[in-house]
Formats: sequence, C-alpha cells, structure tokens
Amino acid sequence: MKMLGLVLCILTILADFTTITEARIPGVYNGGGWETAHATFYGGSDASGTMGGACGYGNLYSQGYGVNTAALSTALFNNGYSCGACFELKCASDPRWCHSGSPSIFVTATNFCPPNFAQPSDNGGWCNPPRPHFDLAMPMFLKIAEYRAGIVPVSFRRVPCRKIGGIRFTINGFRYFNLVLVTNVAGAGNIVRLSVKGTRTSWMSMSRNWGQNWQSNSVLVGQALSFRVTSSDRRSSTSWNIAPAHWQFGQTFIGKNFRV
Repeated sequence: MKMLGLVLCILTILADFTTITEARIPGVYNGGGWETAHATFYGGSDASGTMGGACGYGNLYSQGYGVNTAALSTALFNNGYSCGACFELKCASDPRWCHSGSPSIFVTATNFCPPNFAQPSDNGGWCNPPRPHFDLAMPMFLKIAEYRAGIVPVSFRRVPCRKIGGIRFTINGFRYFNLVLVTNVAGAGNIVRLSVKGTRTSWMSMSRNWGQNWQSNSVLVGQALSFRVTSSDRRSSTSWNIAPAHWQFGQTFIGKNFRV
C-alpha cells in the first residue's frame, strides 16, 4: 500500500509538471526551415495598392508594416490564421532575373492572394492551390529581382517577427459587439487565440471574425480590459488592464509583446 501511495504521488507531481510546462513555454520563436515557392508583385511602386487587405490591418503605413508586406496564396494563408506571420525570401535559381548575391527580404503577411481558376496554375493562376506563392509589395519584389521578370522562383522560411513596441489592440464595434484588431505582434507574429477579461468578468474566448479581427458579444463597456494573446507556437502573452474603464470604441491600447 505504501508503494502504491508513493507511485500515485509521483504520478500527481508529473501531471502537475506537465500542466505547467504546457501552460508556460520557455524560449522564443525560432522560425522554420527553407522551402520553395514563387513570387510576383502588386500594389504599384509606392505600394499604395496594398493598403487594406484580407488581414484587416487597414493602413499598413500607420500600422507599422510599411511596404514590407506580402499577400499569401491559399496554401500559405491558412484561412487568415497566417496573418501577421513573417517570412524571409530570396530569389533563387534564376540568374537572368535574380539580383546578384541573392539578397534577403523580410515581409509580413498582410493580405490574401486569391486563386484564379480561369488560368492554369503555371500560367497566370499563380495563387491557385496547392501552389505556395507570395504576391509581394512591388518595392520588396524589386529588392530581389528585376521588374521585367514578373514572376521568379524563391526560397522562403518563417522567421521571428521583430516589432517595435508592444502588441496593439484596437477596439471597434458598439455596446453589444466588440471587434478587436490585433497588430504589431512579435515572435511567431500570427495569432490563433484571443481572450478578454473585464474587471467584472472571468476570461472569455473571442472568436475570429476575419483576418486578425476578433469578436465578443459580451457587454464590456465601463470595465478595464485585459487581453491574452496566443500565437501559433502556443506561447501566450497577457496584457493586464491595458484599457481603462473609460475606454471608447475606436481607441488603440498597447500591451505586452513576445520576446524575440
């Protein structure tokens, strides 16, 4: 009986340890391995045509993304869950069009490149599934290849997002509908879960509406708000009481970012 009690005690300790390690993942996001794809460009020489987009970021300049952006094909976009992910790209295996030295560019996923099933995948339907494809802001494309190329093969990999300042939470909507846009996320960059807590509520999961806009139908006005963000590498960041009780719709609040 004593031996059985000791075994049960050890199992309990191990279970508790497992729970702790799952809840708090140490370290930082390390990115992924190199893969192959193709890249084109859009949006004009000033990238003005890249504003807005399927991730919901709106003005990419004021949000801090600038021209370092890309629209992803269906194979990479993951129904919007890839919004905010960061990639390193190099023009590859096309000496006629690639710039010498194969310089790297770093871009954030801010838009969706839709399929064009009227065109074959290897001639116009570049973003058709299952092709991995990057439609780059034009200034970024010109850093790795010649304009006349139009489309080039690339090597790419996921990399940690390096951002200045904290995660930004922009609260839109009205009394019975809260729509929170999450931007400027470091580390893995893309958010897979968002929770909110008012001073008079427990933690509540928000549902993804579109892009990186997350919604809650709870009445949260008149309460200080905390947010808990979980990125695709399962790390979480909690920003306590960053929105004061007198917050207003349309305001943006800055919380704690991930380490890089």
